[in-house]
Amino acid sequence: MLDIGENVAYSKVGKLKLSEYGLFQQPLNELKPAQKMMLYDLNTPLFTDYAEKERYIFIPEGSSSRYNAKAVLEFPDSTILVKNFFYSNQHLEAENGKIIETRLLIKEKDHWIALPYIWNEEQTEAFLEITGGTVPVQLAGMSQPFEYRVPTMLQCKSCHELNGKIDPIGPTVRQLNRDNNYPEGTQNQLKRMIELGWLQDYEDQDKWPKAAVWDNEKAFSLEERARSYLEINCGHCHRPGGPGKNSGLDLTVFAPNEHSLGIMKAPVAAGAGSGGMQYDIVPGNPDESILVFRMLSDDPGIMMPELGRSLIHHEGVELIEEWINSLD
Repeated sequence: MLDIGENVAYSKVGKLKLSEYGLFQQPLNELKPAQKMMLYDLNTPLFTDYAEKERYIFIPEGSSSRYNAKAVLEFPDSTILVKNFFYSNQHLEAENGKIIETRLLIKEKDHWIALPYIWNEEQTEAFLEITGGTVPVQLAGMSQPFEYRVPTMLQCKSCHELNGKIDPIGPTVRQLNRDNNYPEGTQNQLKRMIELGWLQDYEDQDKWPKAAVWDNEKAFSLEERARSYLEINCGHCHRPGGPGKNSGLDLTVFAPNEHSLGIMKAPVAAGAGSGGMQYDIVPGNPDESILVFRMLSDDPGIMMPELGRSLIHHEGVELIEEWINSLD
C-alpha cells in the first residue's frame, strides 16, 4: 500500500525524500513503479528545455476520477500525479543519462499541493527542494552547459493556479485520448483508465475530444497544431481564472474570439515585454507580433512562458510563425 502517511498530511510540505513515498522500486533511478500506477503521456506536452518526461497517475484503491470533456479530469482525494524529467544518453554531451527532477501533485481534502524533488549527482535519491534549484545540463551539440531551473513550490503554484487554487494542467480528456505502450500491448489511455476502474461518467469513445499533436503535420492542420501548442505552453496561465487573466488573453482552444486570442489586440501593459510592438499577434507578420518576440527571448524579464524553461524552443517558434503567416 502506498505510504502517504500523516507526515505528508498534504498540508504544508511533503516527505523529504522521494523514496519515502514508496512510488518506485529500488534502485530508485530505474523508475520502476512499486505501486499500481498508470503510465500516461500527452498529445502535446509542455516544452521544458528539451527534457524527456515520464508521467504516472496513482489513484487509491476503490476511488476513481470523473470524466470532463473540457477540463482536467476530476480526481479523487489521495491521487498522486508523478512527472519525472530526465535526459537520455543521446541528448547529452559526453554524459550518461541523467534524471533531473521529479514533481508530485498530491490531492487531499479537495486541494492539490505541488512538490519539486531534485535528484542527487549519484542518481540514488531525489530530495524535496521547496525553494527549487538549478542543475547544469549540457545537451549534445551545445558548446556550454545551460542552467536547468527547477521551480520553487510557489512557482509550481503560480503555473497551476486556476481560480485561486492549484489544479493540474495536462491530464484532460483531450490530452489523454491517445495510445500508449503497456506490458500487455498498445492501448488507448482513457480505455485503460476505464479498465482499471479509474474513470467514470464517461461518454462513448467516438465522442471523446482529442488534442492535436503539435508536430504531426499529416494528421492535424496547421491551425489545430498551433492552437494546441499555445494552449499547453501558454493557456494554463492565459485563460479565464488563470494567473495571466488580467492580460485579457485566452490562449486555450476555447478562446471565444480572435481578440481574446491576441489577434490585433494591444497589450494591457507595455514595457520591455512588448519589444516596442503594438499587438500580440499581427496576422501575416510574426516579426511584429509580441507573442513571437517573447517566445524568442531567454531574458527572464521578457520571455514567455516566464517559468519552466531556460532555452528557446525554436521548433515551437517556427510553428507559431508559420501559423501567424497563414492568418489573413
